[in-house]
Amino acid sequence: MSSLRVGGPGPAPAHRQALAQALNTVSYEVMPFRGTEDAVLAYVPRTIPVTVTTTEAKGLAATVDLARRLAGHGYSVAPHLAARQVRDGRQLTDLVTELREAGIDGIFVIAGDVARPAGGFPDALSLLEALDANGHHFRRIGIGGYPEGHGSIRQELIDRAIELKARYATHVITQLCFDAATISAWARRLKERGVGLPIHVGLPGAVSRQKLIRISAGLGLGQSARFLNKQQSLLWRFFLPGGYSPDRLVERLAPRVCDPEGNLAGFHLFTFNELEKTESWRRGMLLRAGYLT
Repeated sequence: MSSLRVGGPGPAPAHRQALAQALNTVSYEVMPFRGTEDAVLAYVPRTIPVTVTTTEAKGLAATVDLARRLAGHGYSVAPHLAARQVRDGRQLTDLVTELREAGIDGIFVIAGDVARPAGGFPDALSLLEALDANGHHFRRIGIGGYPEGHGSIRQELIDRAIELKARYATHVITQLCFDAATISAWARRLKERGVGLPIHVGLPGAVSRQKLIRISAGLGLGQSARFLNKQQSLLWRFFLPGGYSPDRLVERLAPRVCDPEGNLAGFHLFTFNELEKTESWRRGMLLRAGYLT
């Protein structure tokens, strides 16, 4: 880890070293809205990998277009490929070609939230299988993980699905979960089931209540309703005294992220495009830990 020690002399305590290491292995997730590109350029260091979500209203084109532009600025970018928005094998081939020509070697494969698939890919596994069968250049392929389960899918089906998807993936990014013990127990259980992929813990960045409301309003009626339903555990936290802050969860999980015997590999911050605040928070935590990158 390349860092500059600030503060008093001598080595930092172990937990501060772990916190600094974890905060230097984050990735940021952004949404392809107007102004996102400028905000990334203004506030996100090029050492931080970026993923770009896919929205139902804007479709895959907006995601790929933003990913290409960010890659052109020197960022390591992984666009979301929502299987239910891919019409057929030809479109998938075109997407792969477009990303290869842009120098993008990472993707994050999800099913997507659209009610009806656009074509023959009803879930992430079917898209991963098609990519593998047709060949691709991707060095990084992420899949989703659910430490607290999924509201509409039985746990045994989720467990089996991630085992199947793991054959084609390089890492897992979890959905939102705010309990460190739950995340750690789920990660151990996944490893016991033979899935040894590194896990990046998904959590919100320094997001304001107002920003979350604006984001949900901009998604379109159908997707907004699904978004709010999925983010209930985040929304109620905004009404606690002091609102939401990622500090506690990051501090609790940092030593486990840095444990070489474990499979927690880093943090993935859902920024909801609150990039200035999230990066300021990260740097503030590094300063408190005694390190400044």
